[in-house]
Amino acid sequence: MELYKVHMGKAKCAVDLGDGSERGEYVDQDYILHKLGRPHRGVSLMYCYYPLDKEWPGRISEVCKDMEVSFQWDYPYDDYFTYKGGLNGSTEDEPFNYMRDVRRHGQDVVLTLTIDPNVTDEHLIAIAKDLKPFGRMMLRINHEATGDWFSFTKRTSYQGVADFYCRFNKILKEYAPNVSTILCIGGVEDKSKNEITMEKEFSRAVKETDIWSVDKYMALHWGWPYDVAEKGGNSHSRSRVSDTYELTKLSYKRFCEINGGASKPMVMSEFNADGDVTGPYDQAEMVREFCDMLKADPDEWFSAFTFYQFRDRGRLGLEIEDPNNADCGIEQPVLKAYKEIIHDDFFKPSMTRGEALTLPARLRWGGSEDAEGIEIPLHFDKNPHFCEVTFDDDSNLMMEINGRWFYKSPKAKTIDLMSAFYEKPLDGEADLTLRIFAPPASGENDLSLEDGLTNSYSVITKLPDIRIRFEPVEK
Repeated sequence: MELYKVHMGKAKCAVDLGDGSERGEYVDQDYILHKLGRPHRGVSLMYCYYPLDKEWPGRISEVCKDMEVSFQWDYPYDDYFTYKGGLNGSTEDEPFNYMRDVRRHGQDVVLTLTIDPNVTDEHLIAIAKDLKPFGRMMLRINHEATGDWFSFTKRTSYQGVADFYCRFNKILKEYAPNVSTILCIGGVEDKSKNEITMEKEFSRAVKETDIWSVDKYMALHWGWPYDVAEKGGNSHSRSRVSDTYELTKLSYKRFCEINGGASKPMVMSEFNADGDVTGPYDQAEMVREFCDMLKADPDEWFSAFTFYQFRDRGRLGLEIEDPNNADCGIEQPVLKAYKEIIHDDFFKPSMTRGEALTLPARLRWGGSEDAEGIEIPLHFDKNPHFCEVTFDDDSNLMMEINGRWFYKSPKAKTIDLMSAFYEKPLDGEADLTLRIFAPPASGENDLSLEDGLTNSYSVITKLPDIRIRFEPVEK
């Protein structure tokens, strides 16, 4: 059996996925992988850290459930899940169990953390140490920082918010240099003015961060869940897709100018059109239109977007949470559109075949945009009736064939690959490739290795038994 090295690299435009927030619960990665057929570059998790408050570490909407509120962010602090790490905290609770789930499924962690800007450096150093084992992750600190809804904006000035960002960014560079920071602010909001929102306050942060970001909802019902969006209401809005695209690109250009002309990765950390405003059909079409504009743009300026989110209690999800059972999702039309988008080559990671290999083979996992695996060429006489791989070890693997991805946990032995042919059946003979990568089984890197901060390794000593049959066992 032939065997080659393969490198997985960056997509022309990467896709990340929000999974859980104030509007929905975390959905495990196995379910999402089966539903969408491929892993994402990263999975976005949203948490808050307000350890100086008397209500901490309770989730604020539960601690203050009898409090009268008329807006999602009227509570004493942000109604996200609470970050259980930090000073005197534990990494055996949220969000770390979810972070491990994300990474063992071949995706990078994109952690959003709203933080009380009055915490001491001791708290921030503790958070940095928490995050150090999780490889090439991204941290979005105090997002939408030029808004006025999050609690951190009410506890200091906007200059204070910007200074806090720079303070935490500096600490991360010292204690967890594997973590890339995302600055999420309101970019250019007026086409006639070449400036970002609160440019004076946040110019230093623009220069010091690793990644630039804006959140753009082409339609949004911000009054959810306290009112219903209806014509004439004042708690929702809808924009033209082209305007959203243009303002985002203008924001990137202005960020570059502030940064002395030098570019940095530009992402959209929350992207969607709210079905509360558009209905389910226009929602899908608006998402598709934006992605079509990205593909048609000859300029290479945009690195990634995060679709917000997989399952939502409102209408911002690929699924709506079943009101009778939070563990069930109701698929929306945007899911089909989104699935088609992320399986387009423009949004898929690059794959580059390397040299021929012999066993044993050492696989390196740097992250979802830099991993070295193996690929096995396979010949198919026609569309198969059986296609499966059987392992006799406890490896943790991500595999791809015919455009569909599969996960093998350490406890799994046989993985049925037939679902790779249900939506894309072969119409005759075909030569396909089985690709295998090995993200860390624990979800964490081994920091004792020389390059363990950014890489993990696995050794393949034996290939799986590959069973392909082109007829039923009995007719």
